[in-house]
Amino acid sequence: MTKTFRAACIQLRSSGDVAENIAIVEALAREAASRGADYVQTPEMTNIVQRDRRALEAAIRREAEDPSLAAFSALARELAVYVHIGSLALRTEDGRIANRAYLFGPDGRVRARYDKIHLFDVDLPNGESWRESAVYNAGGEAVVADLPWCRLGVAICYDIRFPQLFRAEAHAGATVLTAPAAFTRQTGEAHWNILQRARAIENGAFVISAAQAGRHQDGRETYGHSIVVSPWGEVLAEGSGDGPELVMAEIDPAKSAEARQRIPALRNERPFAVPAEPVQPLEAAS
Repeated sequence: MTKTFRAACIQLRSSGDVAENIAIVEALAREAASRGADYVQTPEMTNIVQRDRRALEAAIRREAEDPSLAAFSALARELAVYVHIGSLALRTEDGRIANRAYLFGPDGRVRARYDKIHLFDVDLPNGESWRESAVYNAGGEAVVADLPWCRLGVAICYDIRFPQLFRAEAHAGATVLTAPAAFTRQTGEAHWNILQRARAIENGAFVISAAQAGRHQDGRETYGHSIVVSPWGEVLAEGSGDGPELVMAEIDPAKSAEARQRIPALRNERPFAVPAEPVQPLEAAS
C-alpha cells in the first residue's frame, strides 16, 4: 500500500434541488477518480442549499430515507475510493435538522458521522444575519477516523474558528484535518485562507476543505476557494470563487511528522491556570 494518497475537493454551488446536486457530485467524483483520487471530499450542505425553512424541511429526509446517502454510498463502492461528504441537511427524530458529515469507505459503508458542533449565529456588517441554532441541532463530540494512510479529523465550516477542536483532533493522532464549508463571501474574503493555514501550522497537519462557491438559487453568496494546505502552511491547491470544480493535491502524511519535529508545539504544550479575578497592578514603590 502506498504511503501517500491523492485528495480531491469537489467544489459545488448547491441548489435547492437535491437530485440535481447529487448528479453534479457523482459526475465530479467520477472525474476525480479517473484522475487518480483516493479520497474525495464535498462541501458543507452538499445535498441542498436553501434558506427558506419550509422549503428546506420539505426537501430533506431522515437518514434511513435520504436519497443522497444511498447515492453517495453506492458512489464510493463504484469508484472504490473514500468519499467524505462535508455535510448533509437531514431530518432528526425531534423535528429539527442535523448538519451532518459522513465518511464512506471504498466498500460503501459509513466509517464516521459528525454533527457540526459550532453553529453560525452572527450578524454581519453588510446586514446578513444567520441563526443556525434556530434550525439545526448542534453536535457535542469531536470525530477522528482512520484512513489507510493517516488519521483524519472531521469538522464543518464555522468550526474552523475554534482552534481547540482541531488541537484535540491533533492530540488524538489526526495528521489530516478537514473543514468543508459554505463560508459567506464576506467572511471568506477576510478570513478563509488565513484560518485554513493557521489550523495547519499550529497543528503540523494537512488541512483539506472543500467549499461552496458562487451565487446560489436562494440568493446567498459563498466564497469558494476550496483549499489544501500543507503542515508547514503552504497552499498546495486552491479553487476559484465561482461554481463547481475539482481541486486536487498529493498528500504525504509523513510531512506532518516532519513539521511536528521541526516545531514540536504539540509536545511542548503545557497546562496552565487562568486567575478567576484580574491581576491587580502593583503599587509603585515610594
